[in-house]
Amino acid sequence: MADDTPQRGLRPVHDAALAHIVRRLSRAQDAPWLHGEVARRMAQRLGLVRLQPRVVLDWWSFNGASQALLQQAYPRARLQSVEVDDTLLQRTSLNKPARWWPVRRATGQGVPPVPPQAVGAGGAELLWANMMLHLVPNPAALMQQWRSALAVDGFLMFSTLGPGTLTGLRSTYARLGWPAAHAPFVDMHDLGDMLLHAGFADPVMDQEILTLTWPDARALLGELRSLGGNADTRRAPGLRTPRWRERLCAELLCLAGSDGRLRLDVEVVYGHAFVAAPKPRIAAQTTVALDEMRAMVRSPRAGS
Repeated sequence: MADDTPQRGLRPVHDAALAHIVRRLSRAQDAPWLHGEVARRMAQRLGLVRLQPRVVLDWWSFNGASQALLQQAYPRARLQSVEVDDTLLQRTSLNKPARWWPVRRATGQGVPPVPPQAVGAGGAELLWANMMLHLVPNPAALMQQWRSALAVDGFLMFSTLGPGTLTGLRSTYARLGWPAAHAPFVDMHDLGDMLLHAGFADPVMDQEILTLTWPDARALLGELRSLGGNADTRRAPGLRTPRWRERLCAELLCLAGSDGRLRLDVEVVYGHAFVAAPKPRIAAQTTVALDEMRAMVRSPRAGS
């Protein structure tokens, strides 16, 4: 059976539109509120990690809203930010806590590889990526980059949006015959397959549904804009008119609950996985280098 995982990792997104969304998010005064809430929920899972990491990578640090949580969890670790945008790189450099090491830049939407020396000898023991995977065009390629940045027995923790996000908005657009409301989100089972293909071991995926409410349609649309935008290749071409926006606000009233507040669900997907020790190929006679043997017998692992 042909291995098509890299192709499945490609999302049908407009690269220029996605890059524009990332630049706009980098100019915001603060990270989105939802990112901070998901970071808090994900930090509660750090108890799964028995190994106390010496080097922690915070991927897309500013918008992940996780610096204080990671600093509290690992007061003795070398904490390092990785940013994808020059504006974010500068802001994170100016605002990072004194204990944080210099930030690094991952170019090209975070996909090209970061050399191992960028994160110190031996790589990182923990890579943390909060609410950013849905903002890259090729999650599978990014996971391979994560794999190269982690040491043997290193631990990956990430969160992202799943396909259960904004179903009410998609239904409204479909009912009106409008083009796609947003780019599709990747199912957690496909994300698990991508982790295995990237070289991770024991991936565990789970999700939860958060229901967000707003007093009116304008507040809803303002919040959605703070979280991203429409980078789907099938989105409506050109700019929308004020008249169209007024109709959208009127149609969104169908999302109101019994209390009159508009409601939308957000599916948050959580994933974690290990970097396993390399396994030698079995042959009639097998030679294993001493450093490889040492890596294979390392014991610290995270719990499940």
